[in-house]
Amino acid sequence: MKTLQMQSCVHEDATIECALVETNIKEPGPDEVLVAIEASPINPSDLGLMFGAADLASARQTERNGQPAIVLDVPPAAMRAMAPRVGHWMPVGNEASGRVVAAGQGDAAQALLGKRVGMFGGEMYATYRCVPATQCLAFPESISAAQAASCFVNPMTALGFMETRDMEGQKAMVHTAAASNLGQMLIRLCQADGIPLVNIVRSDEHVALLRAMGAEWVLNSQSDAFMNDLIDALVATGATLAFDAIGGGRLVNRILTAMELAAAKSGPWSRYGSEVPKQAYIYGQLDLGATELTRGYGWVWSVSGWLLTPFMNRAGTDRVARMRKRVVNEIDTTFASHYSSHTPLAQALTVAAAQEYGARRTGQKTLLVMADSAA
Repeated sequence: MKTLQMQSCVHEDATIECALVETNIKEPGPDEVLVAIEASPINPSDLGLMFGAADLASARQTERNGQPAIVLDVPPAAMRAMAPRVGHWMPVGNEASGRVVAAGQGDAAQALLGKRVGMFGGEMYATYRCVPATQCLAFPESISAAQAASCFVNPMTALGFMETRDMEGQKAMVHTAAASNLGQMLIRLCQADGIPLVNIVRSDEHVALLRAMGAEWVLNSQSDAFMNDLIDALVATGATLAFDAIGGGRLVNRILTAMELAAAKSGPWSRYGSEVPKQAYIYGQLDLGATELTRGYGWVWSVSGWLLTPFMNRAGTDRVARMRKRVVNEIDTTFASHYSSHTPLAQALTVAAAQEYGARRTGQKTLLVMADSAA
């Protein structure tokens, strides 16, 4: 059986190509299902695989084996980092929704036959995908393909932040790029569970949006009063845990500095700084530049990366099962996703489409559509 699949490859001439490729798909094994994919969202992590650090302005139209493709130039510094990918065609797409059209003989697989599922595991920008039944979430018919498509990356990440806070004994959190789909899910989770959350955005428009949702602490990082407002919010909430979607620049540095100054307001002075642990996790790279740290916040701090799959491995099966169940129960409420555009898979690899969904603007989210039922 054939499937049409989006793949990305870095070439030796310092370009990256993204193309639709026809490839074979296997029949499902005993514990697997074959899914006719209906829809799949484009997340920042997907863009990283599609285009890497290529210059989006350099995108140009081409084709491969009669199928649409685009080629982009990769800057020399980025090319060094992407060297291991040279010559390797890599399928794209972290998550999707679809209809199970064939299933193996195992009980878990048979239970999904004919159902609409959300699924994860990569290679989802395709017309068909064969996956283990354990990588699927079954949804009732009242849930649309568009709703089910974003069932993993953002919902499980937002829940992962909540569980990380619980596992580390923290009582409050800071979140950047907070007007995103993920950020709005996190706000709803914190409101439901009574967790203080400091939201950082980059425009007054986003401040208004989140305050209309009932968020108590919403700060504009571009405001002259940002640092004073941030310190006040950290004093009020006691937050010493931050999750940052930006990555590059000095925002993480400013958050850690504010945490130190907030701690100094209530604790004893020491030339070594506050002994209150301050933790910042970087989980995105909306800014591809370097993360700049001045280290002016004592010695009890840490900056590290946060990725969903390693977190799930640490969290254990019981905690992850609880997270998955909550996603299914609240996919159209707490975890509702909003899309700024719907693009058919066959039209996704045009220059105009790529420059639109590749812009990485807060609040922008494109849904790739593989079936009319997902439109």
